[in-house]
Formats: sequence, C-alpha cells, structure tokens
Amino acid sequence: MSEDPTRATRSGGPSYGSVGPHDPHADPATNPGMRPVGPATDPEGRTVAVPSDPDTAPVPTTPPRPDPVIGHTRSGGLWTGLILSAIVGIFLLVFILQNNVPVEINFLGFTGSLPTGVALLLAAIAGLLLVAIPGGLRILQLRRAAKRASR
Repeated sequence: MSEDPTRATRSGGPSYGSVGPHDPHADPATNPGMRPVGPATDPEGRTVAVPSDPDTAPVPTTPPRPDPVIGHTRSGGLWTGLILSAIVGIFLLVFILQNNVPVEINFLGFTGSLPTGVALLLAAIAGLLLVAIPGGLRILQLRRAAKRASR
C-alpha cells in the first residue's frame, strides 16, 4: 500500500493518529481519539470515493425522517363538527329570513299560519326525528343483546 502524500500523518507514528493508548487491540471506530488525522482513505488509498456510474451511487444508510403524523383526536372531530354545524346554522338562518312570507298550514284539523322557512324547517326536523328515534332504539336493543352475549 502506498502512502497518500496529502495525508497528514507524522512519519514513524501510527496510521490512526498519535492520540490514545498504544494498545494493538484498540479500535479507532469506538475511540474518537484514535481516528485518522487527515481525510479517511479506502483500502486502495483514495481519499474520496467517486462512483464510476451514477446509477451505482451509494445509498444513504439512514433513511430521512418522515414528518411527524398527527392522528385524529376526539377534540379535533368535535371542532370540525362545531364548525360544520355553525355553517349549516348560518345557511338555515339565511333560508328562513329569505322565505318569510306567511303560508296557511292545515294538519289533522288544525289550521295555522307560519312563515314558509319556519314551516319547512319544522317539517325537516320532524322527518329527522322519524328516522333518528327508531334508529336509536334499534342501537340500544343491539347493545343490550351484545352485553347479554358477552356474559
């Protein structure tokens, strides 16, 4: 092996530097004081590794750290629901204010007069309750059955 003239070593000294114990079993990889003084060399004596082909470039040993991912939380879902509810509420308010012409409503022998927007909002709420109440009762029934089966 020929010595590289650009290497900063003292003549007659160890090739890994002059700091550290003169122990033949000492490892320069674990003891920073025993690392070479100049630039590191490979077995062929070159100071810089130059790939011959760009496709065979050395791959980094440690992958880059991905950005931390923040999962969904209950409070985040609550805020999203709150914002969406506020937007729907604003749209409903605009709808009711724009449709304020009174209409006559007849239901089961009762007669009344309500603004169009309020009447349509009440009809939508009634339809929602007609779907939600039986669905909620069915969910409770299934929970009780699952509890009994787990015992």
